[in-house]
Amino acid sequence: MGIRKFLMAGALALASVSALGLSAHAEDVKITVWSLDKDIQPAPNLVKEFNDLKNGITVEYRQIQFDDVVSEAMRAYSTGQAPDIIAVDNPEHAMFSSRGAFLDLTDRIAKSTVIKPENYYPGPLKSVMWDGKYFGVPKATNTIALYYNKDMFKAKGLDPNKPPQTWDELVADARKLTDPANNVYGLAFSAKASEEGTFQFLPWAQMGGGGYQQINAPGAVKALEIWKTIMDDKLASPDSLTRGQWDSTGTFNSGNAAMAISGPWELDRMLEEAKFDWGVALLPVPEAGAQRSSAMGDFNWAIFSNTQHPDEAFKVLEYFASQDDKMFAKYGQLPARSDIVIAPTGKPLKDEALKVFLEQLKYAQPRGPHPAWPKISKAIQDAIQAALTGQMSPKDALDQAAEKISAVLG
Repeated sequence: MGIRKFLMAGALALASVSALGLSAHAEDVKITVWSLDKDIQPAPNLVKEFNDLKNGITVEYRQIQFDDVVSEAMRAYSTGQAPDIIAVDNPEHAMFSSRGAFLDLTDRIAKSTVIKPENYYPGPLKSVMWDGKYFGVPKATNTIALYYNKDMFKAKGLDPNKPPQTWDELVADARKLTDPANNVYGLAFSAKASEEGTFQFLPWAQMGGGGYQQINAPGAVKALEIWKTIMDDKLASPDSLTRGQWDSTGTFNSGNAAMAISGPWELDRMLEEAKFDWGVALLPVPEAGAQRSSAMGDFNWAIFSNTQHPDEAFKVLEYFASQDDKMFAKYGQLPARSDIVIAPTGKPLKDEALKVFLEQLKYAQPRGPHPAWPKISKAIQDAIQAALTGQMSPKDALDQAAEKISAVLG
């Protein structure tokens, strides 16, 4: 071969290597993420921010609908079409984990300098665990507490700085505040035959010494008896049986209820809609000094076990977790972590309310965790509806629920 041909061959070889190198560099690892979040919520924005880092991993985002999460995700997993990462409602996490659908992250979390279990509230952390291992990372969290109308308290001779602390006080105050002539109920809450009803009732059962495994404990029966008193005596609207928390809070905001049980997701709406002085208090307990509890909501991140890129997917989760301190300021969502201090918003009502919700989070408990949670929840919902509509006594309804749950637990 002549030197000219040799040089040309060498140049072509170098060009080929260079082209291959460029091609390899251009082919980022692709990680897919599914979540319910819309464009004003965290997930799609976190994905965009991560992609802006241009670190060799590209994340593709898909928004899915709430009712489709379980069915579509399990179908995708069973057919090998699952995304790498998904956000699931915390009570459904155990179902996926127990079936081997989610990747065990225990070892990766142990080595992580970003995701540290000790930084999370106990409730959210427990919701990502199964069989003593971590199968996810809490995405955000929320809970419920008692909103109350201070102006109505004053008008009825109640101390606006002393909201009800016990169940009996709650009923007594609701009775004084109920004003049929002005279409005002003492309390607004959701007893709907859905997960919202379970979400609102379970903390009462837990504070009464019960829980989903002892749903008919004496204290839980007393809790449902109090709910029945509230409904029978028309201290709450009859449609509490059919409406969710959003509508219940709307009743409070409009001045048609003096108190409401709801969550921090309502704060901005309340600032805009409620034309009165209001405050937030911890959920009342059975009696002074009794244990506290509260519901725990929101979603968890998880990686599907059949991902082809587990290390890269975990890096994405680490980035998401690294932005937890911005979740409230940017999106109004509470981080699931106790090590993050939320800066004051400059809105006194909101800042005071936040202090209460953050205190309440210390007592928030997950629903379950159990792989058959939907069946357990349905048994609780049925009991609530049967008792409040007079079909069964609270005790009989919860005894029946306990039998159904026992069959599920085995």
